Formats: sequence, structure tokens, C-alpha cells
Amino acid sequence: MVIVGGGAAGLSLAHRLTETGSTTVTVVEPPDGSLRPPERTWCYWDRGPGDFDEAVSASWSRLRVHGADGSEVTVDPAPLRYRMVRSAQFERLVHSRIAGFPGGRVLRATVDAVRNVADGAEVHCTAPDGRALTLCARHVFDSRPLRVLPPARTLLLQHFRGWFVRTAANRFDPAVADLMDFRVPQPRHGLAFGYVLPLAPDRALVEYTEFSRTPLTTAAYEAALGHYSREILALGAFTVEAAEQGVIPMTDARFPRCVGAAVFRIGTAGGATRPATGYTFAAVQRQSRAIAAALREGRKVVPPPHGRRALAMDAVLLRALDTGRIDGPDFFTGLFRRTPPERLLRFLDGATTPWEEWGIGLRTPVGPMLRTAVELPFLPRRARPAPRIGERPP
Repeated sequence: MVIVGGGAAGLSLAHRLTETGSTTVTVVEPPDGSLRPPERTWCYWDRGPGDFDEAVSASWSRLRVHGADGSEVTVDPAPLRYRMVRSAQFERLVHSRIAGFPGGRVLRATVDAVRNVADGAEVHCTAPDGRALTLCARHVFDSRPLRVLPPARTLLLQHFRGWFVRTAANRFDPAVADLMDFRVPQPRHGLAFGYVLPLAPDRALVEYTEFSRTPLTTAAYEAALGHYSREILALGAFTVEAAEQGVIPMTDARFPRCVGAAVFRIGTAGGATRPATGYTFAAVQRQSRAIAAALREGRKVVPPPHGRRALAMDAVLLRALDTGRIDGPDFFTGLFRRTPPERLLRFLDGATTPWEEWGIGLRTPVGPMLRTAVELPFLPRRARPAPRIGERPP
């Protein structure tokens, strides 16, 4: 078994496959240099102990949303907690687990091509010293970002820049994460919000995020972050210790998961990013467990990371946001204000029943959403170049 890419999707699948001890696993990661992405942040919610607790750098029991009018909604989604994983810690943890499995290894090389062949697949690579390598496997799982997105009716981008800040005085409540703060100036198209993950009373990840069609320049993100940190959060004196920046596609495209008989796409390339939120890490875990189970049972299949109902609802929401039929800040603030928090997080994770989803739908702007649902089947799908996939699915 060969896994191309050592990000969240590739390493999560490697972890699941080595757990079973039933196959050899080679993870091919880019060598040090420009091809290796910088450290990223992945966030998700979960209940109870998890498989990657050793890599969790912070977690929060309460979540907060600030409306554009300054109103505040704070919820406790128990038994769920919101968790942060930094990619470097996650990589060290999974690498150590792979190293403890006799059939597991991590190979640093640049992947040039992946091809189906008569009895499986081949991965053609270039080693750091320039040598050509060919890996043969029964199955190859490819997590590399796509260069062109599949045809879609709607494509928004979730684009962001974040600062890891340290303040001169205690300014943060480490028990509360701000998921969406709509007090920032709103763009003419789409929506914008602040995002604050406290790491200590004087340290936090502070981000500025937009859902819109076009990313900003780094200078524009810096200006927005400066305004948010100084004018809205009133942090006082602070220093920026590190930064992260990225772009995540939010699209109703249908992502093919099978590329020939022996090559499969996983992660964002396989449709794991939730279209309406950008969350990916939890879906990657579901997909990895399902792939490992399918292989144990002798089935060559990559199950979908999201259910059809969830994708259909996301397609309607994306179109309604893109057309401006609904007000984004009011929509998301209203969801948190009117929906039981544990149920809402399960809904965002695609784990609710049709009856629960019906109840949540009645708490949204019904008229604009119905109009959008009726028009969607008649809209053409168009292929678009993929954005530069970001440092974080958040």
C-alpha cells in the first residue's frame, strides 16, 4: 500500500492501516524545501478520549459567536469539545506509530506521476539526491491537491490569515473559543469574521477569515487582522510570534474518489472538505476508518466522506450565500442562537437525523432557501482552476 502525501489525510489513513497490522504501508512525503507546506492548524470537535489526544495542543468546552450587532451567544456543546491539532505534533505522533509497525515506513521523495498498471499501481518519484524511484503497490491513495476542481455550480473560497499572538496582559479566556466574530467590517460580497482560539490567558491564535470569491493580498489580511486585534478585541500591547495563511475551496463539486482500478483520492482531493464550513479533519478520520474496514473485508472502495443529504443542504446554503439571498452573519448567528449546541455541531458534522435536520431547517430563512433549492437542478456546472489549498482546513 502506498499513500501519497503526509498531511492530515495521508497520515490518518496510514495510522488506521498500520493499526490492523495486515498490510505494508509506505507514506511518500515531500523532502524538506519549498514543496513541504508550513506548519498548519487543524480543528474539530469530538467527545471523550480520542486517538490523537497526544497531539491536541488545546481544547475548549464552550464556544462563542458574536453577531454583527455586537450581540453574543455562548454555548456549551457537552459532551463535545472543540480541539486544536498542530500539524507538526500530529506528524511526530503518527510517524512514531508508523515506525513501530514492521511494515510501515515514511519515504521522503517528490512524486512525479501515479499510474494504474495491470496488477495494481506505480508511483514514480525522485529522491532528494536525484535518483529515480518506482514504487509498486496493490493500492495507491493520493492526497495531493487537485490542480483543477471538478465542475460545480457554486465555488466560494474560505481564505484567511492568522496570528499567534502573545499579549502584555491577560486578555483571553482559555475555556472559550470564538468560532465566528462578525463585528469585523463585512465585504461587499460574501462574509467575514474573526476567529480566536485561546491557548493561555496571554496567548491565542487570532484569525481573520472571509467566505468570498477571491482571496486578499497578504497586506490586506494584515490590515484586517490589525484592526480586529486592536480595535475590536482591544488586546493592547501584543507581539506576533507566528502566522498562518491559506485558502480552502467551498464548492458543491462532485469529487471522484476512484482514478482507475487501483488509485484512489483521499482528503480534500477526495471531497473530504465540508462544502459549507471548510471543516475537514473529522471527515478525514471517518473516511480513513471506512477505508481500513473496507480493505479488511476485501472491498476496493473509498466510501464518501459526507452523506448525500449533507451535501445537498450545503449546496443550497453555498448558493444562497453566493447570491446574497441570505445574510451570512445573521444566518450563522441565528443557528447558534436557536439550535441546541450539541445538535448543531452534529449537524455540521453530518451526524443528524432527517427529523433533526428538518427542525434546524425551519430555523433558517425558509423562503430564500426554498427558492435556491428549486433553482439548483437547472444551473450548469463549470470547472475552475483550484485555489492554492490552505495551511489549514480549520
